Amino acid sequence: MNSLSSFSSSWFLVIFILVASSLMLSSTGVSGATFTFMNKCDYTVWPGILASSGSPPLESTGFELSRGTYRTLQAPTGWSGRFWGRTLCNLNGSDQWVCETGDCGSGQLECNGAGAAPPATLAEFTLGSGASTSGGDDFYDVSLVDGYNLPMVVEASGGSGSCVATGCVTDLNKQCPTELRVGNGQACKSACEAFGTPEYCCSGEYGNPNTCRPSVYSQMFKSACPRSYSYAYDDATSTFTCMGADYIITFCPSYSKSQKSSRDSTPKTTEGESGSGSSTPTSTQSEGEMLADGSWLAGLAAGDSTRNLASAITVAASTTILILTFF
Repeated sequence: MNSLSSFSSSWFLVIFILVASSLMLSSTGVSGATFTFMNKCDYTVWPGILASSGSPPLESTGFELSRGTYRTLQAPTGWSGRFWGRTLCNLNGSDQWVCETGDCGSGQLECNGAGAAPPATLAEFTLGSGASTSGGDDFYDVSLVDGYNLPMVVEASGGSGSCVATGCVTDLNKQCPTELRVGNGQACKSACEAFGTPEYCCSGEYGNPNTCRPSVYSQMFKSACPRSYSYAYDDATSTFTCMGADYIITFCPSYSKSQKSSRDSTPKTTEGESGSGSSTPTSTQSEGEMLADGSWLAGLAAGDSTRNLASAITVAASTTILILTFF
């Protein structure tokens, strides 16, 4: 082998090892966490993203996610923020981007540091260090404290600890009380948003866990979605932890028809967002069963970029070991 061929082979090996190592570090959460957004609704969803104070914005703060597609974003260690789905979005007469639910008020596809207007189903995260030391755990939850606009489930992938799935599979818009209903049933307000009183908002003299108790409305949310936050002090059964995981955020994990689909214009899939997993789960399990064992996700394997990435990483790692052995 001449010197040029030897140099080329060695350089290829270095690049290969660096890429494979980077992928493996990402999958174990050492460099933070990968968030994969999957749309199993039969209508387009426009995810919104808001980083907490002190956390950097992610690559995108809002994007289009058409039916059956996915997109992944990388978050750094220690990142904190929230995700939600916007629905029924269009440009208005002033060329401002407006959504009927979950609108962030930026007037653009990107939310640019603005949060969701309630009611909106929220997924909230605080990432740890990814190491088995103090501060290593990720904390995550799905909150209905600001109301509800669409089903959403969070699943941890590849982490250690309890790492349970959480969220709300039930379509609460179908059983929303008249006094909380938005429009023709596009969303369901929280009692705080609807009535604004201290006892519903856990404010004033009700601003502590001893005086702020579940209301008949929050109990309705809790009964339908037992692992989601139903009111401000619902921590004990609604906050979950995992270490070194990546996360899959699925909109409409149980496929169901919706009035939204008939009012939604057909979008174009943007580069990097499309996936092959356009088929949807058809499990008849209850929400409790689905969230207990995660088996509702089995049907996503073919189109799950996170799982496909994990397989690619395994192959890359094995190939790297073989190359190192050869050299």
